[in-house]
Parts: sequence; C-alpha cells; structure tokens
Amino acid sequence: MELIELQRSEITEYLIYSHLSRTIKDSHNREILNRLAQEEYNHYERLKKITDKVVTPNRFKVWFYLILIKILGVTFGLKLMESGEKLAQKGYSIIAQRYPEVSSIIGDEKAHENDLLNILDEERLRYVGSIVLGLSDALVEFTGTLAGFTFALRNNSLIALTGIITGIAASLSMGASEYLSTKAEGEEKSPLKASLSTGATYIFAVSSLVLPYILIRDSFLSFVFTLLFAVTLVFLFTFYISVAKELEFKKRFLEMIVIIFGVSLVSFGIGLLVRVFFNVDI
Repeated sequence: MELIELQRSEITEYLIYSHLSRTIKDSHNREILNRLAQEEYNHYERLKKITDKVVTPNRFKVWFYLILIKILGVTFGLKLMESGEKLAQKGYSIIAQRYPEVSSIIGDEKAHENDLLNILDEERLRYVGSIVLGLSDALVEFTGTLAGFTFALRNNSLIALTGIITGIAASLSMGASEYLSTKAEGEEKSPLKASLSTGATYIFAVSSLVLPYILIRDSFLSFVFTLLFAVTLVFLFTFYISVAKELEFKKRFLEMIVIIFGVSLVSFGIGLLVRVFFNVDI
C-alpha cells in the first residue's frame, strides 16, 4: 500500500512540474522543471514495474499546488512541496529494505532538493524584507497604539478614526523611509517597489486591525478581535517566510507574539494613566 502511494506521489508531482515548465518564463528554471518532471515520471515507471499497477495522480494535490503557486509564488509552492519530498525519501528508505531496486530512486529524490533550490530566484522574494518591515512595524506599533486608544478614549468611532489617520500617516512615513534606505544601500531591487511593498503591507495590516472597531460597538471586545487578527497575520506571514526562506517557524512566531502582547500591555497602562491624570472622559 505504501508503495502504491509513493507511485501516486511521483505521477502527481510529474504533472505539477510539467505544467509549471510550460508556464514559467525563465528559460533556466523551465529547463530544470522539465528535467525534474522527467525524473518524476521515470520514478513512476520504475515503481510501476514493481507494483505492476497503473496508478492515477492525485488531481486535488495537482490543482492545490498549482493554485497555491499562482497566488503565493513558485518559491513558496515548491518549497512546501519539497517538504513532501523529504517525507518521500524516508518512505523510500523503509521500502528499499524489501525492494532494493528502489534504492536508486532515493539518490534522485535527494538531488531534487538541490535542483529546486537553484530554481528559487523569484522577484517577489527580493521584496520580502520590505514586506516584513511593513508588517512587523504595523503589528507591533499599531496594536500598541490601538491598545492605548482603547483605554484612553473608549469610543469606537473615535478610535477607528484616529487609528485610520495615524495608520495612513505611518504607512507613508514607512514607505518613504524604505525608499530612501533601499536607494542608499544600492541593493539589486527597485526602491519604488520596495517602498510600495512596505507601505501597502502597512496599510493592509492597519485596515485589518482597525476593522473590529468599525464592526463592533464595545471597545474592549474590539481590541480582543484586533489581537486575534494580529496573531493570525503573524502566523500566516511567518509561515510563508519560514517556508520560502527555510527559516525556523516556531521561534520567529513566538518572538513576534511576545513583542506584540508586551507592547500592547504597556500601551494599555499608558492609556489608563493618560485617562486618569488628564481626566479624559469621552
């Protein structure tokens, strides 16, 4: 049964690689994808000789990865699929004890990993740093700002209005800073694209965090949902970066969460002090 599933995995990945090779523009990457597709098909044929069965591909997996790659990029999709290749290597190692002829496939699977790493030269990844800058700054700074506003103002309409104005101003400032920084460092990326990546990400994060104050009347309940949105955004972006850049997920995720909650707690305290000492009553 395990051998059948491995055979299905090979023909499935063959379809994914072959489809990508027909749609990708870069000639070098297209050539590598063609070779990987051929190797996967050869693996399938070898396994078919052992099982003596024709196995159909997992159509859901094919379309899932193709859609994922269309939305999130080739790098993320292939890196995620690469984790499946590592599991396949373990599966081959066990089965190779009973079927020695499978051993030669293991070497090819390990070579796949190196080939895939050579493919991953995607333009959008050059701006990941700018996106991370906009997201992390917005989540930490703006979550803390909303925490302070929540305690000091306690009026959702006013909090949302103040938050939107503050967020837009901060996004423009962050975008301009990233433009000047990228231009000064002379990196191999467009200062304008880097600036837009940072600013757009900041505005997206701000919009997500302010939304609960627009939809919910209770300010404290709104802030609870703001924290949930912040945690969700941190999870999604950290997962994306950890896969695309092969970085540790758990450490980066927990570090960001601790910072956000720490800043929010301090901001809550500041908001309370402002309300008491300045006798703010709105």
